[in-house]
This record gives sequence, structure tokens and C-alpha cells, in this order.
Amino acid sequence: MATVLIVDDDAALREGLAEALSDLGHTPRLAASGREGLAALGGDVDVVLLDLRMPGMDGIEVLRRIRSVNNPPPVVVLTAFAGAANTIEAMRLGAFDHLSKPIGREELKVLLNRLPRRAPVVGHPQDDSGDTLIGTSESMRRVQKAIGLAADSDATVLILGETGTGKELVARALHVHGKRKDGPFVAVNCAAIPEDLLESELFGHVKGSFTGAAADRTGAFRDAANGTLFLDEIGDMPLAMQAKILRALQEQVVTPVGGKPTRTTARVIAATHRDLAKLVASHGFREDLYYRLNVVPIAIPALRDRVADITPLAGHFLARAAASGGRHKQLDAAALDKLRRHAWPGNVRELRNVIERACIMTRADVIGPGDIDISGIELKTALSELDADLPTAVAQLETKMIQSALEACGGNRTEAARRLNINRQLLYTKMQRYGLAEASENLTDRVGKDDD
Repeated sequence: MATVLIVDDDAALREGLAEALSDLGHTPRLAASGREGLAALGGDVDVVLLDLRMPGMDGIEVLRRIRSVNNPPPVVVLTAFAGAANTIEAMRLGAFDHLSKPIGREELKVLLNRLPRRAPVVGHPQDDSGDTLIGTSESMRRVQKAIGLAADSDATVLILGETGTGKELVARALHVHGKRKDGPFVAVNCAAIPEDLLESELFGHVKGSFTGAAADRTGAFRDAANGTLFLDEIGDMPLAMQAKILRALQEQVVTPVGGKPTRTTARVIAATHRDLAKLVASHGFREDLYYRLNVVPIAIPALRDRVADITPLAGHFLARAAASGGRHKQLDAAALDKLRRHAWPGNVRELRNVIERACIMTRADVIGPGDIDISGIELKTALSELDADLPTAVAQLETKMIQSALEACGGNRTEAARRLNINRQLLYTKMQRYGLAEASENLTDRVGKDDD
């Protein structure tokens, strides 16, 4: 049972809450002012019920002081005058909840049941200096070894991987660990720059060479000098620009718009989430440029293919959140299990966002599975990540939806078909087509054993 500190200047309300808490089996502790409340605060207090409006030190100041101590108890702010401003301020300062008076016995019971468990000591996750290539899985070890072997070379590197896997981190690691580390690292997203501006962005221009060219511009190739030029999403580069990039790579010469050819000494690293071999076959990417870029290929695995790295990555993002001014938080075993079971169509970037969101929205120092919000984003992200022709994309989506429905129904095909709004025979036909029938039978067997 919990020890509950009630801080309120209204004697009748204090006594009423104390009686209700005692009836529910909890131990109330009473304070008639903010200063009394702070004096009564001890390590044995599990939760504070705090009045917002009190003479002298008001509830907001009391809340601020409680939240400043090490491992503070959750604070629930109570007020008879709930307004947007005080609600926002209370939640910003770390209140677990903000409730309007009066609060009934049943509401009090529900509140106490959903309070987070307090951990006596919450370990601080190890902080890493900046963004790093975190992971000890065999697939990530291969990536790290490849970076070490290629770092000092001047050869062009082609980094392949789905969106969100960390292609720019690999490029930066190649730069930082190589002989060019003292030179600049210049990154250009080829997909984010309009086609008519990309040539100027990469090669530069001279003043007056086109409308709007009010001054000379050196361009990314010359800005990178003796350092590294990172061409991200090169698979989205227009064909006309690809020919100019090929010439720059082969001859190490760039020609600014309206200017004269000049030498470039930058090392080029390119990256794409697209299948360049397929693009070459469909004439969407130059074959000669593909082979010129693909000197040293480094393929980054999707997060779903390196589940062992999810725990250290989550710890890294927790540490980053704490370093940004938040509190140090931990994931409990159930939350980690939920992370490991997620498909992560958005890869490491999606995991980072999920952890950051949990740190912001969770008041407890221990993050549970209910605090991990990955519902409603997987389908949207999966659709954005599909990189295939329409029949293949439809098959991928159908497979994922059928798998999710079967798992939710414990392998019950009739219920899964109902959820998917198709008849059972059509479901079974699709399961056979996608090789899911045997997996469903195994799932049903497992559920049956669990029921026994």
C-alpha cells in the first residue's frame, strides 16, 4: 500500500481525502501548506496530492521544488480552477496528472492504481559522445570492419540501406576515422534539391551566369576540398546530372556554371535506399556511373535483421534524452520485449523517435510497455518505405497485415478473416501463396499449449 502526502490548505478536503485513502488501505500524511508539505516529504512517500492554489508558496512552486530532488515521487496536482495555463505549466514541470476538484473515492482508487512504480535507484544509461554506429550484432560488426578497412582509402564508397538505417552515420565514420578527418565533411541530399539548382549546388557558379546568380559560388565539390563529399540519395539524381557526376569522378574535374573547369580533390561517398541494379536495368540510373560508384559497397542491415542491437540503441537514445535536459529513464523488461517484437519499418530513426516520445510523455523513471507508443505508425511508415513495383508492394503489405491479424487472433483463421474483412477461403488461399499456412499452424499449436 502507498504512503500519500496530501498538501492542501482546505482542512475539510484534506480530511476527506485522508479518510478515503485509509478506507482504500493506504497511509495518508497531511500538510496544510506548501512549506509543511516540503518538510513532510520523505523517501517513504509514494505519491503527492498537491493543491494548486494555496496562500504563501503556491502549488506550482512546491511542484518545482519536489521535482528538483533526486528520485521524486509522482505529483498529482488538484485544483478547483482548472485552466489551460495552469494545466500546461503543471505538466511541463513534471506533474503526473492534473485533476479538477472534487475527486471521488472511485476516481482516487483508479488514480492510485495507474501510478508508476517507483524504482529506488534508477541507473543512468551510458552516454555516447554524439551519434555513433551502435551495435554488436554480427551484421553491424561487418559494417564496422568494412569502415575500418575503407577509411584511409580514396576509393568511392557506395552505402546501401533502407531509409532510417544510418547511412550518413556510416559516411561520417568513414570520414572521421580516415586520413581526411582534418578536412571538411560536406553532405548533399540529392533528392531534396530541385533539379535546376542541383548543378550549382554541386559544382558552383560564377556571378551573372544565370538569373539570380548575384555572387560566385564554389559548390559542394570544391567546398569539400581535401575532405569528404557525401552524396545522399544519389539514386534520385536526374539522369542529366548523373553524366556530369560521372565526369567529375573520372577526371576529378568540375566545371562551375558559367565558369572554367577546375580540379577537385574531395573523396566521394554516395548513399541510396534504392536498388540501383534494378534502376540500371530499367534505365533509371546510368550503368557506367553505377559501376564507378560501387567500388566499395557497404550494406547496412535493417533494424529488424539485428534485433540484438535494439537494447543498446534504446539505451543510447535514453542517454541522449537525458543529456538534452530530461531525466534519466530506464526501460523495464516488458517494454524492451515490446521493442524487440516490433518490425521497425522506419529502422533506427523510428526507434529513436519512439524512445524520445516515451521520455517526453512518461513521468515515471521506469518506462513500461504501455508507455511505448508504436501503434498507428507502423502501417504508415511501412507504406512510405516500400521500394518495389506495385504487385510486389501489394504482396508485402498483404503478408504483413495477415501476419498481424493471425498474431492478434492467436492463429484463429476465422477471426483473422473477419478482422481483415475477407472470407476464410480467400484468407487461406493468400496464406498458402505467401507461405504463411505453416506458420499459422505453429502459432495455433503454441497457443493451445499455453492454454493447457
